Amino acid sequence: MDSSRPDVLVQERSVPGSFHTTESLPVPRRRSYWREALSRTFGGVDMTVPDEVYSGTIRTAPLGRLQAVTVDGDCLSALRTRRLITQGSKDYVVVKLLDRGIARLEQDGREAVLGPGDIFVYDMARPLRLNLPQSFRTKSLVMPRDVLGLSESDMTHVTASPLGPDTPLGGLLSPFLAGLVDGAGTYSPHISERMAHNVVDLLGVLAGEVLGRSTAGTPGGNRALLLRIQAFIDRHLADPDLTPQAIARAHRISLRYLHKLFESEDATVGRWIQRRRLEECRRDLACRAHGATIAAVAHRWGFSSAAHFSRAFRATYGMAPREWRDTQGFTP
Repeated sequence: MDSSRPDVLVQERSVPGSFHTTESLPVPRRRSYWREALSRTFGGVDMTVPDEVYSGTIRTAPLGRLQAVTVDGDCLSALRTRRLITQGSKDYVVVKLLDRGIARLEQDGREAVLGPGDIFVYDMARPLRLNLPQSFRTKSLVMPRDVLGLSESDMTHVTASPLGPDTPLGGLLSPFLAGLVDGAGTYSPHISERMAHNVVDLLGVLAGEVLGRSTAGTPGGNRALLLRIQAFIDRHLADPDLTPQAIARAHRISLRYLHKLFESEDATVGRWIQRRRLEECRRDLACRAHGATIAAVAHRWGFSSAAHFSRAFRATYGMAPREWRDTQGFTP
């Protein structure tokens, strides 16, 4: 690996995403290709891979200011030394879910042994060693260090301190993080920004949990569940059967508890769903590329009645959907 070059990860953040796989390559070429692909994704890390690489896949996709990365591989070892830190970008933090396999992480004087479902954090600004000795899959969010808003002292306590799936917060975070990484790149820019904002809030809860501090607002577990439910709503806005009852069933909670979670949002669950649908309809109506009728846009985002949609749109934005579209210079 050419560790003297700038981190390619930083350069690639402006593109929609990338995909690397060894599947179609002849066996003799796989090892060099795999090391290069890992280098392009996690620049400034010394990667050790087996002499014979059988399979490896990397998918990346943007999520607002974050980058979602899924890696499937046989085994590898990653070492980031002080020399490599001085030669490349160091302003990134990685939040990683070990989806399959086992791992050992060393950073800031701690060593963590990790299993499936564990979530952990490492900081590219300081030396680290990550060993994945068998077939594995990881799902990661790579983000600028300033996103989490942690002090240098707090960051050194959060790294290599895993949160397991058997904990209340870890049990909520693991499926949320996995779903978020899997869906990155498929959301509209507006939803991507909202999802990125939500996940940063959620990771703040994770940091507070690891640091042993209580988080502001609702308790950590409640806040994590609320963000997970809001992300679920965004993914299912087009479903006309998306109701508070359906959401409660999907998350195995009571309807009363669901409404209690939304008390901090200054909106009922039903109003939250309608507001998100109206926001997406408003965005689509302003986009000339869609060229769909108003009724079709309303149906696309889960409104079963065009008349109900028009009334709700006027009540929220002070004008009819057609008036809004006309103000955007739309020509049918």
